[in-house]
Amino acid sequence: MLFFKLSAFYFFYFAAVGVYVIFLPKVLHDLEYTAMQIGIVFALAPLMRFITPFLFLKHIKLNQNVFKAALFLSIFCSISFYLTIENFYFFMVNNAILGASLSLILPYLEVNAIKILGKDKYGRSRLFGSIGFILVAILLGQFLTHPFVALHYYLVVNVLTVVFALLLLKYDDVKHDESLSSEPFSFFKYWPFWVAIFFMQLSFGGFYNFFTIYETEHGVSLQMASFMWSFGVICEIILFYFQAPLLKRNLLHIIKFCLTLTILRWVLLFVYPENIIITFFAQSIHAFSFGLFHSAVIIYLYSLYENKKLAQQFMYGVAYGLGGFMGALVAGWLYGEYLFLYSAIFALFALIFISNKRLPNTI
Repeated sequence: MLFFKLSAFYFFYFAAVGVYVIFLPKVLHDLEYTAMQIGIVFALAPLMRFITPFLFLKHIKLNQNVFKAALFLSIFCSISFYLTIENFYFFMVNNAILGASLSLILPYLEVNAIKILGKDKYGRSRLFGSIGFILVAILLGQFLTHPFVALHYYLVVNVLTVVFALLLLKYDDVKHDESLSSEPFSFFKYWPFWVAIFFMQLSFGGFYNFFTIYETEHGVSLQMASFMWSFGVICEIILFYFQAPLLKRNLLHIIKFCLTLTILRWVLLFVYPENIIITFFAQSIHAFSFGLFHSAVIIYLYSLYENKKLAQQFMYGVAYGLGGFMGALVAGWLYGEYLFLYSAIFALFALIFISNKRLPNTI
């Protein structure tokens, strides 16, 4: 039953992510937002993901009450999209508040998923998130005739995400308060790891915020672009299902391998943006540059710190927060012919830092 509930949570959570990253930039573009405005809007949510975890170092405990507040705040923000989307400043604030709430939801549940399900079942549960993402990519690509259609989808899947998140609370070990851990949380002990995941997510700024726009401006239809998103996630689903044996190997070697493939992926998108076959091949690498990379990083980090929930919060804060924030801003600033060349350079920096010898090789 836990596996089913967690799988349903992942399904709806990443369905919401699919609406947000695939179609919302296109919606804003159609509403005559500039590239820089789109970059700013999508930079604020990850910025809040970066800032929020610092509140939990001393001032606040990440407990069930805070978690529930974050869930209901996300629904409030989803409803507020209808009122704010046509005003750049109001929509910007709405995204910032949404980012703060989302910064608590996934890290809180990821720790329990790994602890209770283990490495094998965690990956198979997580693949349902990819299925939710791909179904939204296919369905919404067919029916996106008005901006509010995307908002309808986002609200529905967000409400369902909250429902299953609340059902999962019965499995939470509330007696074990990791905030009382004897080990003080520190970035400096493993600083190359934190720098590496920052640069990796920085490299994704152009992809998450501008891939649909980038491809359609190179003659690819919106429907074909949605198929490209879907194909990448299909490859990710396959790898999620079979990744368990890989995650029992040296995780740093796996992370380095994923980074190398990610560099290749961005180079291909830079050189061949109009070639549909090569673009589909580049999208297949998403299985490694996101799927396997994410799982390896999550489990590797799980072994480094005693305070695992706070560590996961900071992982999402540094990578998807600060990295996503800077990635969105930089992508909005650099958007053009050389966008994915810069992405490849950022991924190369990530590979250099993760190769630092002070990081332990085994878990």
